[in-house]
Amino acid sequence: MLTYTHAPQLTGAYLGEVWERLPPALRPTFFVADPTLSQQVRCEVTIVSETFQYTGSFKFRAAYNLLASIPHQHVITASSGNFGQAVAYASKLLGKTCTVVMPTTSAQVKIEAVRAYGGTVDLVDVRQVSRAKRVAQLMQQHPEAFQAPAYDDFRVVAGNSTLGMEIFAALDPDVILVPVGGGGLSSGLVIARDYLQKETEILGAEPLLGNDAARSLHQGTLISNTDEPTTVADGARTLSLGQLNWEILRQGMSDILEVPDTAILAGLRHSFRYLNLKVEPTGALSLGALLNESGRFEGKRVCCVVSGGNVDPRLYAQYLNAE
Repeated sequence: MLTYTHAPQLTGAYLGEVWERLPPALRPTFFVADPTLSQQVRCEVTIVSETFQYTGSFKFRAAYNLLASIPHQHVITASSGNFGQAVAYASKLLGKTCTVVMPTTSAQVKIEAVRAYGGTVDLVDVRQVSRAKRVAQLMQQHPEAFQAPAYDDFRVVAGNSTLGMEIFAALDPDVILVPVGGGGLSSGLVIARDYLQKETEILGAEPLLGNDAARSLHQGTLISNTDEPTTVADGARTLSLGQLNWEILRQGMSDILEVPDTAILAGLRHSFRYLNLKVEPTGALSLGALLNESGRFEGKRVCCVVSGGNVDPRLYAQYLNAE
């Protein structure tokens, strides 16, 4: 296993400890074969869905592992929704409190969920003040609190690696397609693959409208978006990959595919119509990538990671009916 400058703690021994300790706190991921899509794109497709994970996305893996590893009683974080929900629920389970900075444009269902899990929501207009700046302000007011990073932390990556452990225990895919925002989930899959000494190719799926990770990988240097992307995939509206995530992905990810919003929504509609699976746009990135570049995967065993299913009902209805 590689040694990472930004996280020397990510050793095989540490991953083994997390893989033994964390699964009892999780719901196992959901595997389903997709014969319709397999026939359409001429490859063997298996969907790996985290929509049934606690709080509706993979983020609970990261949040629970992170919060269980710290002594702090109050946590402050920024999130468009899924990480905030996961932090709120993990805080509730672990007897902590949390404040989640969220954009005013966040899906209402995600805002309400953070509050339902016991978290305090701090809404900001990102055109006036960035999420990072607001978190910094809150940390000045609460210096005893812990600032929880959504992706750029070894405990976050290790928590997400448990999904990779489950995938490789159940499947032997040629390719894994995984959504990319800040890089926490994809980094977790890469280190799980490397630790288990598998040969699977891991490809990222990123919104074309927020393609900082793809540009970074193609140019060999970490690049940031100038402004928060306007893609329909709200969970991938990040400015850049985390430093740790970039270090892992530039060494271990083959490519990052740029997915137009039209293809993302096509993946969302496919999951509903043919799998009876509710998927949020960010979660549909892997399906959109497969539909958009199907010829690339012909004859292969492809695992599409669906990262979450938290989507506003009214928007979801619009997405389903938009052709």
